[in-house]
Amino acid sequence: MYRPHFFSWVPADGLRHASTDAKPFRGYPTGFVVATLCGHQLAAENTDLAWFWETCRTCDDKAHELAKTPTPPAASAR
Repeated sequence: MYRPHFFSWVPADGLRHASTDAKPFRGYPTGFVVATLCGHQLAAENTDLAWFWETCRTCDDKAHELAKTPTPPAASAR
């Protein structure tokens, strides 16, 4: 499976988080526990609605660091 970065996004606990855990071919199934970049162990919620959740700010910052790209300013800062 193509993976441009060594982290993947996963909805869990009401936010979209990033994880470096190995990702199954069809994504993390609902209930699959992953370690997130913000330091939590959370159960994935792989539903269509969950992908519309807000992004965890800590995971987003750490994912941008890993990808070596700057974090865009928060919407409230514009």
